[in-house]
Amino acid sequence: MEFIIAAAIILFFLITGIKIVPQATEFVIERLGKYHTTWGAGLHFLLPFVDRIAKRVTLKEQVLDSPPQPVITKDNVTMQIDTVVYFKVFDAKLFTYGAVNPISALSNLTATTLRNIVGELELDDTLTSRDTINGKMTEILDSATDQWGIKVNRVELKNIIPPSEIQNAMEKQMKAERDRRETLLEAEGHKAAVITRAEGDKQAMILAAEGERDARIARAEGEAKAILLAKKAEADGLAALKAAEIDAAVLELKKYEALIALSNGTASKIIVPTDAVDMTKANVIFSETAGLGDTTPNAKKAAKAKKADPCCD
Repeated sequence: MEFIIAAAIILFFLITGIKIVPQATEFVIERLGKYHTTWGAGLHFLLPFVDRIAKRVTLKEQVLDSPPQPVITKDNVTMQIDTVVYFKVFDAKLFTYGAVNPISALSNLTATTLRNIVGELELDDTLTSRDTINGKMTEILDSATDQWGIKVNRVELKNIIPPSEIQNAMEKQMKAERDRRETLLEAEGHKAAVITRAEGDKQAMILAAEGERDARIARAEGEAKAILLAKKAEADGLAALKAAEIDAAVLELKKYEALIALSNGTASKIIVPTDAVDMTKANVIFSETAGLGDTTPNAKKAAKAKKADPCCD
């Protein structure tokens, strides 16, 4: 009976001494009150009454969301800023023995670091330099928490809330800036429109001038070509007359025809050259002498006188 009881007690101790450490978790083991070892994920055996689990530490990335806290800038503006810190434990032993409450220590260190960094910046720089503030805080916190076994991956400023009067002033400033940009854009648009219209008018005038110039050139070329053709036709006519060996009489007749054509117009004044007058006189004399062209009817010959009739007288 005593053997069964002893076996049961030993079995109980064996069963209760078996421990399983989950993935991404470490157990800090103390033996007789002193740090003994750190268990990683897997199956382990704990000696009853000798060993104990001092701390269960997760190795997953954790988030520390700090509440909004007042921060004074360099130009004496008080703002409410809250931060988010992303960290993870890389050494369970340091995390267990480095600080009494490492999470609280990290939160307080974050607040003091934020005040120090923002205190060196003015309001406008604080609002526009989030990346700079995040980088500085990450570097400072990561360096300071190494002794606690904490690795700070990044820090983000969640909200920056300036005072209400500052917000109203910023809204007015933003509205004024937008109005200025709107006015500037309208002025630039009007300027561009005027320039475009002027350029269009200039181009239209240039095209009209070029068109008029081309038209004049075309008319001049047409007139020159017409004159050239007329002169060529006249020269061809003269050459044809010369080739036909026209005598002087035909030439004189052509001169008369030209004079007749000139005299057809109203209020015409004909100036006949001296040689033409002499030629005309000579032709008239010739015509009268030869009897050519004489249309005057001849006078009837006088009737012969009747002889007296002796018988009737």
